[in-house]
Amino acid sequence: MEFSKRMSRFGDEIFAALNQKKVELEAEGRTIYNLSVGTPDFAPAPHIRQALLDAAADPENWKYSLRDLPEMLNAVCSYYQRRFGVTITPDMVASCCGSQEGCGHIGLALCDEGDTVLLPTPCYPVFIAGAKLAGAEPWYYPMHKENGFLPCVADIPEDVARRAKYMIVSLPANPVGSVGSPELYKELVAFAKKYDILIIHDNAYSDIIFDGAVGGSFFNTPGALEVGVEFFSLSKSFNMTGARVSFLVGRPDVVAAFRKLRGQIDFGMYLPIQKAAIAALTGPLEMVKEQCAVYQQRRDALCGGLRSIGWDVPDSHGSMFVWAPIPPQYKNSMDFCLELVEKSGVLCTPGSSFGPLGEGYVRFALTMPCEKIAQAVQAIAASGILKA
Repeated sequence: MEFSKRMSRFGDEIFAALNQKKVELEAEGRTIYNLSVGTPDFAPAPHIRQALLDAAADPENWKYSLRDLPEMLNAVCSYYQRRFGVTITPDMVASCCGSQEGCGHIGLALCDEGDTVLLPTPCYPVFIAGAKLAGAEPWYYPMHKENGFLPCVADIPEDVARRAKYMIVSLPANPVGSVGSPELYKELVAFAKKYDILIIHDNAYSDIIFDGAVGGSFFNTPGALEVGVEFFSLSKSFNMTGARVSFLVGRPDVVAAFRKLRGQIDFGMYLPIQKAAIAALTGPLEMVKEQCAVYQQRRDALCGGLRSIGWDVPDSHGSMFVWAPIPPQYKNSMDFCLELVEKSGVLCTPGSSFGPLGEGYVRFALTMPCEKIAQAVQAIAASGILKA
């Protein structure tokens, strides 16, 4: 049969290809250090797991939920006040099945065919996929090493800004590990107001920021609630990746449109997962802070370890990722990734997966204990790949 022309907009799913290589090498008895996929190796807190178990024991909770529980919406509002000092109301919150799904679908509520959207490069792949699903035309604003891998709105041409529908900003950034500043967010708000652009802020990593910095919300910036929405995720802060819990927060008109869209394709989040989300949002946060400290130790073990064996990899400032330039003798990040895992057993993700300016880099996920990371570094050193 003929499939939709829409499918031609998408390339091959890179993580599936990498996983297949991993499976093949493990079948040969090889030790694999999987630093490719960003799923936390920490366990959710006991009170979160217990809330889900208790709710799942009630047969009534196995029916369609059909809505976000008022208690969950109120829990998000209370969390934003407690964690970020930001006041929001329940009409400014809608759930989705993870920020991946939310970013993939929000363009359908905002764009018509041919609309222009502003996307960072390098960026998380679903930003691109979501724009293409909506039939929008991505215009990539570059995030260069020389600018600390941060957006620079002054470099966006005025004619592009005038026709842009929305701009995605992701800070702390996946994959590059850069962190925003109050000054940058003020520039973004002013830019959005000038050109009537919606800012979509992906805030999945606000609790994983290093070297004494404190993560916040886009809405800590005056005027941001007038021009923006934010995806806030429980995946990385509370280790709930498989539960798929995220929220679109911000302008009520955008949230209402997103909720209407999701109502066409979903009957609501599983009630025990909503109960687990409430437990996470209303429970203690000490574990979240302790976890951030562990991620920093892992960052130091990986970046410092790689520098010690002759690979000049700069420290990440936030997120659970490290963005590493490939050795100069390699010209293609996918080829380097395949050779790296073949020779050392260390699996990472090619930068070419992250948009037009991703080539020339690879992404490591900080998803193993420090001692395992040290073993991975030594495996790279012993492989001789840095001297090839």
